[in-house]
Amino acid sequence: MLRIGLTGGIGAGKSALSATFAKRGAVIVDGDVIAREVVQPGTPGLAALVEAFGDDILLPDGSLDRPALAAKAFRDDEARQRLNGIVHPLVGKRRAEIIASVPGDSVVVEDIPLLVESGMAPLFPLVVVVHADVEVRVRRLVDQRGMPEEDARARIAAQATEEQRRAVADVWVDNSDSPEELVKRAYDLWDNRILPFAHNLARRRPAEPAARLVLPDPSWPDQARRIVNRLQTACGHRAIRVDHIGSTAVPGLEAKDVIDMQITVESLAVADELAEPLLAAGYPRIERITSDVAKPDARSVVDRYDHSDEEALWDKRIHASADPGRPTNVHIRVDGWPNQQFALLFVDWLTAESDVRAEYVAVKRSAEGRAGGDTASYADAKEPWFPDAYRRAWAWADSTGWHPRGPA
Repeated sequence: MLRIGLTGGIGAGKSALSATFAKRGAVIVDGDVIAREVVQPGTPGLAALVEAFGDDILLPDGSLDRPALAAKAFRDDEARQRLNGIVHPLVGKRRAEIIASVPGDSVVVEDIPLLVESGMAPLFPLVVVVHADVEVRVRRLVDQRGMPEEDARARIAAQATEEQRRAVADVWVDNSDSPEELVKRAYDLWDNRILPFAHNLARRRPAEPAARLVLPDPSWPDQARRIVNRLQTACGHRAIRVDHIGSTAVPGLEAKDVIDMQITVESLAVADELAEPLLAAGYPRIERITSDVAKPDARSVVDRYDHSDEEALWDKRIHASADPGRPTNVHIRVDGWPNQQFALLFVDWLTAESDVRAEYVAVKRSAEGRAGGDTASYADAKEPWFPDAYRRAWAWADSTGWHPRGPA
């Protein structure tokens, strides 16, 4: 099952986008619909709202007077938090019940108005944010919903900012234009990203990007932060740390458009425990790869490991994203083993040494030319450079007093 978190500000067009996805076969779990359901007359949710905000939020027939509740609940942060504290747990419970009832190969789009505010974004393999300019949203709320303009602006101001939504968005869908344009964008997103993602996930198969170098993308660090949050959420306490590693972590370095991440764990047994949680997060395991290529004079900074079997200290597990729109490798390595340490050192060494960066770019370009777009061939073509680079990197570490930076 591929779960997608869909959000956006009030009036941005979440319902229109989810309706378009539904025509393509998505199962829609609408947070607004559920939120109304859990406060119907006779429910514990409505009773809790009356206790918190007074019985003047009720209509004569005993149902919820939503404008009256909004006038009280959105007047300040404390009141809004009181509302969210009542409604969010009830909505979450009902959402879980609905999702548990759908087929396992479904694409489930969860329409969650306050996904950003509630901190739920890392729970989803893909977060889609639908956006429209503030003035467009105000006009929609006034013209289509009959909302007073002052109330419309107050509701918009009370929600997450555009910057906060961009921070969690894997996909940003602009809906400031016509309904027809939104449909085109939705179909393109569904056909070229969501459906391939779902098919890969169902088959436990990573996306397979070509090994092509691109110029540095200034959004790589922001993308990596979203992935770190997603991986930390999936792994929980079993991850000692999660780091952005590899070429995309080095400012200004040409690289394949593939984000490399490292999850540090206390043992390979823990790494194996993470196989299903990472699959659910969108990262199937690559079973055929169980180690890095061992380097000469391998070192481990932790004395408790048995150095009589140096090659075993290069063992790992690796997962990769099933999402063709954001290729990602997730290396799981044991704390203190040489491959785990070198992954952290390598980024800092390249960042600090411009001559080494230029040398590595030349190696990468040569490998690209020989690989013909094949990822495995590209990695093999680079490998002869690494034994000497490994020794030089550790010499640099010794001369500078390097130690691993804090987690990303």
